[in-house]
Formats: sequence, structure tokens, C-alpha cells
Amino acid sequence: MSHIKKELDYFHIHNGLGWNQNWFLDWSMYDGGCGAVTACDLCIHLARQKGMNALYPYNAYNLNKKDYLEFSSIMKSYLHPSWQGIDTLERYLAGLRAYFHHSGINILETEGLSGTLSWQKAAKQIQEQIDSDILVPFLLLYHKNYALKDFQWHWFNLAGYEIFDTEFYVKAVTYGNFWWLNLQELWNTGYRKKGGIIHIFFIEN
Repeated sequence: MSHIKKELDYFHIHNGLGWNQNWFLDWSMYDGGCGAVTACDLCIHLARQKGMNALYPYNAYNLNKKDYLEFSSIMKSYLHPSWQGIDTLERYLAGLRAYFHHSGINILETEGLSGTLSWQKAAKQIQEQIDSDILVPFLLLYHKNYALKDFQWHWFNLAGYEIFDTEFYVKAVTYGNFWWLNLQELWNTGYRKKGGIIHIFFIEN
């Protein structure tokens, strides 16, 4: 039996793994700020793990709620929740690219991998990205499995994977906590309208 496991070093704020969306004071962010949260967490992770300090204009090694709330208000202007939330990869990519450009970061490229593609292709991309020490923003829309109701119409980050032979699990981080989920089940939603993942990689010189 083959077994491979990789987890990224996700930061903590207060008593949470990453940011907890329930801590927002702004109702629009409390209700629909999940896309901005994944981008904020991603930027903090890149500042801490890749030395890309321009992405987080505070101390990435002394995280607190006050600084994160101020940072999220900056990110909100790039990834602003609408009445439907940020419900497409394209909207998310436009906001994230604009923030990277605003920060003077020109060595990262981004693209979307649609949920209409196979889960095996998603697994390959997730494994490669996490092996490169980069979080994977994931958008789940509707899902037939009621057990995943708390993840529906929601953005969250993937911060690890675990492979048991043909079974591929991902570590989903959201609301200050994490869950291990079967990727094939998560990916095959049973609905035509799909989300997907955000591929982030370094541009080769």
C-alpha cells in the first residue's frame, strides 16, 4: 500500500488556523468574505514562506486580529463580495491579479482549473502546487452530498494532501479549522455549474 502525505505550515491567529470568517465586524465580509479570506491567508503564507513581504503590509510573524481586519479591508476592494459572492474563478483571478500588481509582485502567475475537468487532473495540480509550498484556493458551489453543506457556495484553502493508493484526500482550511476531505467526492458535485481551483505558480525567467 502506497502512502504519501504533505501538509503546509499554516499560520495561527488567536486560537484559529488562519482567519475565522466569524470574526469579521463588517457584515458583508462576515456573510460573503470567504474569497477575500483565502486571498489574505494566501498572501500571508507567501510572505512567511516565500519572503514576499510586499503582499502583507504588516508583520507576517506577529499576526493579530487588528492587523488582519485592516488587511482584509484592503483586499475587499479587490475581492468584494456581491449578492452572489465571488462565484466564478474568473472574478477571483481578476481580483487576485490586481492585488499582486498593486503590491509590485510580478513573479507569480495565476490561472483557473475548472471543476468541469477530471478530479484526477485537479489532484495532480493540487499535489504539484502544495509540493511547491503554495496554498490552493478552492471554490465549491452546489453539492449533492448533504455532509458538505457547510462548504457549499464557499471559498476555502487547501493546505495539504494525503494519498492512499488511489484515494486522494485534501486538507481544507476554513473558519479557523481544518477538515480532511476526499477529493473525488468533493470534486464530483453532481451539478452542472462548477467551481474549481486557482493555480498559482512562479514565472520562469
